[in-house]
This record gives sequence, structure tokens and C-alpha cells, in this order.
Amino acid sequence: MPSSFALVAGSLESRLELGIAPDPAAGGVVVFAGRVRANNDGRGVVALEYTAYTALALKQGRRVLDDARSRFGLLQAHAVHRLGRLLPGELAIWVRVAAPHREPAFAACARIVTEIKQTVPIWKKELYVDGATQWIVCA
Repeated sequence: MPSSFALVAGSLESRLELGIAPDPAAGGVVVFAGRVRANNDGRGVVALEYTAYTALALKQGRRVLDDARSRFGLLQAHAVHRLGRLLPGELAIWVRVAAPHREPAFAACARIVTEIKQTVPIWKKELYVDGATQWIVCA
């Protein structure tokens, strides 16, 4: 499976690496695990709520991965993003790329995370310790 993009409502930890066989041509494999922070811009965060325009998010997520595979010569590119309510410490996004060498693997992983945050229609609402909430623009 050279690439995949998924949205899931439950824990990501139990789903990671399933069905992703290592590629013997890969000299560089980079994994990014983005977790919910307990603090953002000096405010205590008690939870995040992620929602998405699912059909478009899946299509755009695959487009981001396909673009990265082409641009960086990746052998594999996989990403999973959580939806629903997440608590601090929980895994929100997971990205794994494999390339013949480490440099394009690191660059591609960073690019994929940025592109998902900027272009995939997934919205994040922060819930704060003081009871306030705020929709966050991902960048």
C-alpha cells in the first residue's frame, strides 16, 4: 500500500502501522505523532473537538499524500487524523513516510503535516479550563 489517508473517530494508537509493510528500498522512514497539548497560547486546554467535511477531507488528504509522493520521491505515505473529542495527551494526527533516503523523508513528513493543517477541511475547537471555547485556524 503506497499511500493512504483516513479519518477516525476512536483512538489512533491501536490502528497505527496496521497493514503497512516496510519497504526494503526505504533508507529513511519518518513518523510524526501530533498530540493534544494541555496549554495553547497561555490558556489551559481541557479538550479539543475535531470535525470535518468527510468526503472532501478524504479526497484532499489523498491529494496531499500523492503530491508529496511525487515531489519527494516517496515509496510510501500514510496519514490518519482523529475526529471527535480529544483530551490532552491523545494522538490527533499520525503521519508516516518512507523514502530511499532520510532527507526527503523528513522534508516530506513536515510538508504533509503542514498541508493537511492548511488545506484539508478539518476544523478544531479548543475547550478551555475557564469554560470558554474557540475555533482555531490551523496553519
